[in-house]
Amino acid sequence: MDLRQLVTFRMVALTLNFSRAAEALNYVPSNVSMKIQSLEEELGVKLFDRLNKQIVLTDAGERFYRDVERILNYVEEAKNNVKSSESMTGTITISANEILCVYLLPIILHEFRKQYPSVRVVFRPTPSNDLKQSINEGKTDVVFILEEPVKSNGLNIEPLRNESFRLLAAPNHPLAGRSRINFDDIQGEFFLLNEKGCTYHTTFERLLVRGGADDFTTLEFDSVEAIKQCAILGMGIAFLPEISVTSEIEQGKLVPLPLDLPEINFVSQMIWHKGKWISPAIFAFLDIARSSFKKNN
Repeated sequence: MDLRQLVTFRMVALTLNFSRAAEALNYVPSNVSMKIQSLEEELGVKLFDRLNKQIVLTDAGERFYRDVERILNYVEEAKNNVKSSESMTGTITISANEILCVYLLPIILHEFRKQYPSVRVVFRPTPSNDLKQSINEGKTDVVFILEEPVKSNGLNIEPLRNESFRLLAAPNHPLAGRSRINFDDIQGEFFLLNEKGCTYHTTFERLLVRGGADDFTTLEFDSVEAIKQCAILGMGIAFLPEISVTSEIEQGKLVPLPLDLPEINFVSQMIWHKGKWISPAIFAFLDIARSSFKKNN
């Protein structure tokens, strides 16, 4: 057996899908199937059970996977040991939702670039709903999400900080001068929200209904900047994380509306796969991300 077979096996074990593994490794699916078949013949055991269109690791496959992880980790460590410790190299692939990408990732990337200029960082645009899947499929090393607290047996999920959300309106909005408002005050209002399916959208609409404000209209966007500009023009009330509107509030372009939002609990979280070996470059990136979030907390 050779290292390419082991790398292929690990990717199939992580994704449990030959096509996804092939895409992640830049192989054709038939190449992946042939490598796994050759490996099984050499070992004399079945590594995967094929059930209809799904595959699962056999008991032998589970045991082999643990050994393969150790072997590939040793190989990677050996590669790094022969390189200069002063010049870390490698590639890291990251993804994030729009808000974290725009308002927090640049700080992390800038600091990482200063400390490790020889490491290649690839940002892979991924829809918010597909971020965790991109980790499971091996397409991304690290993702950043802004959601309600996530739990998963197969993923390392590190909460970085709680994020406050605000209702915001133009300064001339009828509710802008109030010291306190309740759900009755926003009956019949026009809200500017992220597109349906977004966690913030779903949570906010649920909160409105529970509060009794079930008479409302929404306009949906896939861009935070579009929501802000429409709110500034007085088109309606925006619902956005505070980190995305700090400058607009300071400049007086938008005014927070004093409505208590007790059920809003969103957290910036950093995620990577439990089964993935953390290279020195990834480890350094995770550490800088933690430090950057603490500085900006």
